Amino acid sequence: MDRGQQRTPQVRVNYRIRVPEVRVIASDGSQLGIMSSQEAIRRAQEESMDLVEVNPKADPPVCKIMDFGKFKYEEKKRANEARKKQNVVEIKEVKVRPKTDEHDLDTKVKHIKRFLEEGNKAKLTVRFRGREITHPEKGREVLDEIIQALEGLVVIEQHPSMEGKAMTMLLAPKPGIVKPKPAAEAPTP
Repeated sequence: MDRGQQRTPQVRVNYRIRVPEVRVIASDGSQLGIMSSQEAIRRAQEESMDLVEVNPKADPPVCKIMDFGKFKYEEKKRANEARKKQNVVEIKEVKVRPKTDEHDLDTKVKHIKRFLEEGNKAKLTVRFRGREITHPEKGREVLDEIIQALEGLVVIEQHPSMEGKAMTMLLAPKPGIVKPKPAAEAPTP
């Protein structure tokens, strides 16, 4: 099994349903009521279909008469559709130093704006070298300058904190600034 795949719970079908009584729903969606598992399986086979357990936690479990192959196909299709619509948020890291020049900071701010507009989060890291570590306020000043340049575009998720020889801060896009991605154009015949 791939890392990306999630294990789906095993759906019980026909003779794998081992409870004495089940609530049955017909293939057209109408309620058939509570009956023995054997009777429900016999009814499903008369219609050339399967008895599929749709809610095992109910008392008695709910089963539906349906084509199990078609059910599995529809489930897989729904899962793929959900995966397509899912938005993955990445954390993009931008590294600066306490002595980073003004022009370089402007370039870094442009990159951060682009990351935020794409819907990603930005992690700002100020690296201290040598004796720079004795002046962490210089790193905080750099971060404050960046925050001022991004005023109105960001939400601070994690305020500046020291981690070893680095000061980090996490920014997220303010709701509503994320630009929609252009839809892939279909090739013209």
